[in-house]
Amino acid sequence: MITPTLRRALLWMVLLPGIVCADPLPSWQPGDTKRALIEFVEGTTTVGSEDYLPRSQRIAVFDNDGTLWAEQPYYFQLAYALERAEKADHSELPEPLAKALERGDSAAVLGSGVEGLTALLALSHANLSVTDFQADVGQWLASARHPQTARPYTAMVYQPMLELLSYLRDNGYLTYIVSGGGADFIRVFAEPVYGIPPWQVIGSLGELELVEEAGRWVTMKRPGVAWLDDGMNKPLSIERVIGQRPAIAVGNSDGDYPMLVWTTQGEGPRLGILVHHTDKAREFAYDRESHIGKLDKALDEAGPRGWIRVDMARDWRQVFPPQP
Repeated sequence: MITPTLRRALLWMVLLPGIVCADPLPSWQPGDTKRALIEFVEGTTTVGSEDYLPRSQRIAVFDNDGTLWAEQPYYFQLAYALERAEKADHSELPEPLAKALERGDSAAVLGSGVEGLTALLALSHANLSVTDFQADVGQWLASARHPQTARPYTAMVYQPMLELLSYLRDNGYLTYIVSGGGADFIRVFAEPVYGIPPWQVIGSLGELELVEEAGRWVTMKRPGVAWLDDGMNKPLSIERVIGQRPAIAVGNSDGDYPMLVWTTQGEGPRLGILVHHTDKAREFAYDRESHIGKLDKALDEAGPRGWIRVDMARDWRQVFPPQP
């Protein structure tokens, strides 16, 4: 005869293995890095812990390029800009940039400096409404492919980071993107890919103008950069938009260094996480000498500042999500 006590015991025998063995970060290798991440989250979300944080203070900010998705051989937003600019009228571009676009020389475009890249963004991103721009980005993302892996760009996201985002949200954290990339561009895919809504995306901003078209007010993108959200500007953006220091900051380059320093200098439990691209076989290996995602000063200071350095080759079981 199965008594109520025995029935409860049998039920726990069935449920307990799933509860005990549930791994919030299955794509992360066992080891110090994974352990430190879990210990920090558990410490800041367990009532009675000396590191406990109320929900209002559980904020995590993530860089995008090179942190949540790949950034080599060049930024994916630049790939979009190049493709759109190649189809546009080049007559008003500086001659070297126009010729580079005509022959599809991305290296020369990248080497055109601030003036050239600003002209490229004006050509590919300006004089259309934000709505039309985002619709065009969505269409491009649906068909464009990474030049080396042939994956859709939205499949070049990092599976371990998707798991970390979900793990943090499951434990009451708000997750924000703080990127040097364009906010209007990232907002197109941030929610379906990362689970981050548009209002939690902080990025670089182009000039905008409110105009009336056929009796409707429309926000139009205009040439020029209103705010470059990189380096020292990242903490300023966080202060202006969120209004407090995050508990966690995650980046991969010297452009993220000020954000990690500012975050981890706050009072109470703080965590800096630096993603180091060490996996040439499964992704890319680069740091100090790279023109894209240069990691030099932040790499030197990660240890002394107590940040977690994620070694992609060592710490990740897999890099990208499985192909459908």
